[in-house]
Amino acid sequence: MDLKELENGVNPDVHWYYQSKKLPLFAFAKQLVARGTPITLVDVGSGSGFFALELEKHYGAAIAKVYLVDIGYSEEEMAVTRGQKIEKVAAIPLVIENGLVLLMDVLEHLPDDLAMLQSIQQACVGDHNYFFITVPAFRSLWSGHDVFLGHYRRYRIPMLREVLQQARFRNIKNYYLYGTLFPLIWTVRRLSNLRQKAAASNMRPAHPVVNRLLLGLTSAEMKLTAANKLFGVTCVAEGRI
Repeated sequence: MDLKELENGVNPDVHWYYQSKKLPLFAFAKQLVARGTPITLVDVGSGSGFFALELEKHYGAAIAKVYLVDIGYSEEEMAVTRGQKIEKVAAIPLVIENGLVLLMDVLEHLPDDLAMLQSIQQACVGDHNYFFITVPAFRSLWSGHDVFLGHYRRYRIPMLREVLQQARFRNIKNYYLYGTLFPLIWTVRRLSNLRQKAAASNMRPAHPVVNRLLLGLTSAEMKLTAANKLFGVTCVAEGRI
């Protein structure tokens, strides 16, 4: 989770966006857990670590180790977790084995997304390493929200797939999330751009009733979203490294 979102008081434990966004990740992880070999989670650009921690909480002993990887962690933060099951580190582990690598809205922050993917690929040992990636979708949704968060780009499926193939990631499956919300968000951001509003996050706490409605709508969509190759707010890639 991007720590900048916390500045607006967003609580991922209840917010509809994060609670629905974790569902495709859980579905993918469930397939890996079924193999019976404990998984090492490597959450790159983890920030608060929300998604990795949710997986660890849900799957328990099926998760052998959790690396929260972020250059923003202080030495003090890392020191108190050193050697623990959930460990905060500043760099990708030198060796990843039986791993699930998460890049949850990370690649768009990097000037060179390919270099990051290649460094992950080089660290992976054996034939049982997997990835789950989310990135913001469609340049037409570009707004002050992207500027505020420091994005370099928004992706479409062919663009994300190409950079993954260049990094030698395999068995790539792509789809979009939040297709039901795309028309509304596109309209709001077009109007916002016309008004030339200052860079600011669009992510805010929602009224409890609105939050429940949006959570219900988006959670229902997540059951079918793997078939959505047309449009959405978020682009997903999952597969094998």
